[in-house]
Amino acid sequence: MRDKTRAMGRGLGAILNAESKTNINSASDEGAKTLVGNIVEVPIEDIYPNPNQPRTFFDEKALNDLAESIKSLGIIQPVTLRKDGAKFEIISGERRFRASKIAGLTSIPAYIRLVNDQELLEMALVENIQREDLDPIEVALTYQRLLDEVGMTQENLSQRVGKERSTITNSVRLLKLSPDIQNGIRSGQISAGHGRAIMGLDSDEKRQTLFDKIVKDQLNVRQSEQLASQMKNSQEAEKSVKQTIIPNHVKKAQKNLSNILNVNVEIKTSANGKKGKIVLDFKNEEELESILAHIR
Repeated sequence: MRDKTRAMGRGLGAILNAESKTNINSASDEGAKTLVGNIVEVPIEDIYPNPNQPRTFFDEKALNDLAESIKSLGIIQPVTLRKDGAKFEIISGERRFRASKIAGLTSIPAYIRLVNDQELLEMALVENIQREDLDPIEVALTYQRLLDEVGMTQENLSQRVGKERSTITNSVRLLKLSPDIQNGIRSGQISAGHGRAIMGLDSDEKRQTLFDKIVKDQLNVRQSEQLASQMKNSQEAEKSVKQTIIPNHVKKAQKNLSNILNVNVEIKTSANGKKGKIVLDFKNEEELESILAHIR
């Protein structure tokens, strides 16, 4: 069964000689059409992983399970490789490549692409978002790399990966969380939904407090959102109270100015009290002229 499945790909030697195999590196090179578009058997020793692969963790048990499947059935879906001189760099299918090595295969079926480094990066990142089981932080990092390194806009990225723009925005926002909370998402302690609830708070201290509460009490996302809302409202109420407390020296200045100008005076200060503004309340033109007379 395995031999039948792997027979889908013809060996490189059956398609190209060694010299032409090395020289084909772009779509315009002679023989490119023969190589590209076919499923070919590529020696595993000629394949190397993409160093820009966004997946950073490969579960050992899952790889061994896949290796056992490959031993029985072969590789059902070919990997995709980029031609790099006489070697081949993985665009997608690194799990299948790793499992095939464990299974003892000497070659694997592959599609060959001729692309530059920029195209390779974009293809690898997009393929991983669409086809690999990345954790939410890895997905967010992948989106960020497509925005930063490939130069996509969120609108372009939305169309490219088939996701709503708001989904991408919410995903990337998770990267603003502290490393401790990000690790909580990656390990499965909390979900990306929990992370978005935590992002609703405006300080790392309060975010950490909410994170600890979620983990300790095993709150679901809805409960976390409600608690975040309560904490946020509490913050705003506390801020409002602080703003209404007028220091004594400001009260004294208001009273003195009001007595001198004979109008209502309000002094508004910043939170630290180092700057502010004076509001003069006049009722008619005569009161305005009286104020201006004192200023002159």
